[in-house]
Amino acid sequence: MDDVILDPAASLERLTPLRSALAAHDWPTARRVLDDAAPAERTLLVLTAGPRDPEGFLRHVLGADPDDSRAAALLAQHLVTLAWRTRTYAPARQVSREQLRAFEDGLARAEQVLVEAAARRPDDPTLWVVRLSTARGLGLDLAEARRRYDRLAALDPSHLPGQAELLQSLCPKWGGTWPDAFAFAQACATGASGGALNAVLVVDAHVERWLDLRAQDPAAAATYLTGEVVRAEVVDAAQRSVWHPDFLPVPGWVQVLSTFALVFSEQGDQRATADLFARLGPLATVAPWSSLTTDPVALVRERRAAAVGVVR
Repeated sequence: MDDVILDPAASLERLTPLRSALAAHDWPTARRVLDDAAPAERTLLVLTAGPRDPEGFLRHVLGADPDDSRAAALLAQHLVTLAWRTRTYAPARQVSREQLRAFEDGLARAEQVLVEAAARRPDDPTLWVVRLSTARGLGLDLAEARRRYDRLAALDPSHLPGQAELLQSLCPKWGGTWPDAFAFAQACATGASGGALNAVLVVDAHVERWLDLRAQDPAAAATYLTGEVVRAEVVDAAQRSVWHPDFLPVPGWVQVLSTFALVFSEQGDQRATADLFARLGPLATVAPWSSLTTDPVALVRERRAAAVGVVR
C-alpha cells in the first residue's frame, strides 16, 4: 500500500462507480449513484468526478431530459474545470489575453448550462454550488454571490462545499474583506451541529490570511498562525468538529483533517498533528498541502514523520 494516497476515491466510496459509469456512458447507473448520495456528498462527487471528454455525452443526456440537473451540474463543472485549466492558477499578470478570453468563454458556457438548469430545477443544491464558482470566475459582484448562496442555504443550511465556495469569494483576492470572510466562517462553525465538518472554514480562513501575508508581508506571516487568537480559534474549531465526540468520517473528512494537520504542524503542535495523521492513515488530499508545495506527497511524508517522531 502506498504510504500517501491522494486519490479522493479512497475515502469517497461512490466516486469509483460514478467514474466507471461515466466512462462507459452509462447514464442510468451514474444517475443512480448521484441520487443515492446525500446533498453535500453529491456535490463532492460532481466536483471530483473529472470524466474524460464527457461534453457530448452529457449534452445528449440533457437533450433527452432537459430537467436532469445531475447531468447539467456535471457538464457545467466539466466546463469550469477546462476553463481553469486553460487559464492556469498563475497570477493575473502572467495570464495571456488569449488564455483569459478562453477562460471567460468557458465559464460563460458553464453559466449558460447552469442558468437553464436552475430555472428548471432550483431545488438542486449542487447547481448553486457550481454557480458560486462561475460567479467568482466571471467577476460578478458579491451581492450576486450572496444571492446564489442564499438560494443554496435555503435548501441545505450547512452545505459545506457551497460554504467553502462563498468563503473564497469573501476573501480580498476575489473582492471581499477579511472581516466578512472570518464572520462568515465563524457563523458556519457555530451554526453547524457538533461533530460536523463545517468549523474547518475558520481554519480555511486563517490559512487564506496566512498565505496572503506570505506574499505581502513575510515577517507578519512568520508569526501569524502561532498568535494567541489564531491558536485559540483553531483549537475551538477542532473541538467543534474533528475532536468532537459526535464526529464521523463523512465525505470530505480527509481534506478537513488534512487542513487541521497542516495548521497544527505549522504551529508546532506535534501532538495534535500526530493525532490527525494517525487518524488519516495513508490518506491525504492535494489541498491544502499544494498551497505550500508542488509535491504534496513529499510534504505530507515530512510533516507526518516529524510529528510522529516527536510524540514517540
